[in-house]
Amino acid sequence: MDDPLLLARIQFAANITFHILFPTLSIALGWALLFFRVRYTRTRDERWMSLYRFWVKIFALCFALGVVSGITMSFQFGTNWPGFMTTVGNIAGPLLAYEVLTAFFLEATFLSIMLFGMNRVSERVHTLATALVCFGTTLSAFWILVLNSWMQTPVGFEMRDGVAHATDWLAILSNPSLPYRFVHMLIASALTVAFLIAGLSAYRLLRRDRGPEVALGLKVGVYAAAALIPLQIVVGDLHGLNTLHHQPAKVAAMEGLWDTTAGAPAVLFAIPDEAGQRNRYEIAIPKLASLYLVHDANGVVKGLKDFERHPRMTPVFWSFRVMVGVGLLMLAVSWLSAAALRRGPLPTWLLKVLTAMSFSGWFAVVAGWWVTEIGRQPWLVTGVLTAADAASSVPAPLIATSLVMYLALYAVLIVAFISAVFHLARKGTPPAHGGAALPLAGAVS
Repeated sequence: MDDPLLLARIQFAANITFHILFPTLSIALGWALLFFRVRYTRTRDERWMSLYRFWVKIFALCFALGVVSGITMSFQFGTNWPGFMTTVGNIAGPLLAYEVLTAFFLEATFLSIMLFGMNRVSERVHTLATALVCFGTTLSAFWILVLNSWMQTPVGFEMRDGVAHATDWLAILSNPSLPYRFVHMLIASALTVAFLIAGLSAYRLLRRDRGPEVALGLKVGVYAAAALIPLQIVVGDLHGLNTLHHQPAKVAAMEGLWDTTAGAPAVLFAIPDEAGQRNRYEIAIPKLASLYLVHDANGVVKGLKDFERHPRMTPVFWSFRVMVGVGLLMLAVSWLSAAALRRGPLPTWLLKVLTAMSFSGWFAVVAGWWVTEIGRQPWLVTGVLTAADAASSVPAPLIATSLVMYLALYAVLIVAFISAVFHLARKGTPPAHGGAALPLAGAVS
């Protein structure tokens, strides 16, 4: 492989794919911890504090890996994509700086109190520290998604001598795709955490861990997932309609539509043929795509052939189906589990299913981000800057070498993280230590 542009794209994709796993967990897990903390304060039920003490360790691991991988990812703006900051740095630079100044500093400042301050500060101060860390993680997601959404639907700027200059920061901060993208991401994070809590609780039950907090954690995870997944489906549909309006080529690739069609079918399965610009072995439901995209069974939906510049269909088409498929599986499992919990303890087979789906949210999130990012190609900033124009002149062998190193390191870290999480689940929740800090050393012992 001697194409430096392709290698640079693969390297950034590998970095962002690895990085997004951990903020996806930490965003919603922080709010789950705040919920556990507040419930304990109000009820004095030790089960809530046991849940807090168990899950705060996993939050610490997620936060650490998220910070490290985020810093690594940012290096590539200078090494592989210098044209990005040269062209749109007047907008991207301040947004990234706001994320550091308003969100990361807030998280970093109060994280130590949250992790080590229990029984050393008052309950009110410790709860406040937890709340501020939660707010910081969500604020961080907001700034990152402002930038990403602006890259998808850029507004509030003008080009001068090939450089973007902001003319309306309010328009940039409220760009057309941000509300849908932000809410969709927050719910995705919550669903990912809900299945992780349910899955690890199920794993502990399978190992005969009968700690009183385990069954409570299972209920919290299952009921949260059952409530959130229908909401995510509705938000996802609204997000799709917004994308159809602003990025119709992306939707054409998602739907597997090559030709502009009145009464477009919903393609359930196909093997896209990029060279022939057609689908092989297509299985489709007539007129359904027009019905849910334009709310008219005979409505016209533009095909990929009508766009001069468009993404490759195959990765977008399949990523979209992975995202939707995992979402439907989440719907079925969460509702089945919620119904079973109302009748009593879950059967062993269902506990095994939940355990297997502990990290299912990761698959849906990664597939969704691939749809978002690959579906924007060949643009980095839609209509403003292409990936080819932003790429550096670093030789392909150097990019390939660093890519192999990244992939090897990420593989090791993923295995280590998942192993550590299940190790913590096997250990369960240690007894409280009066006057001591949270026993974080136990997370790696």
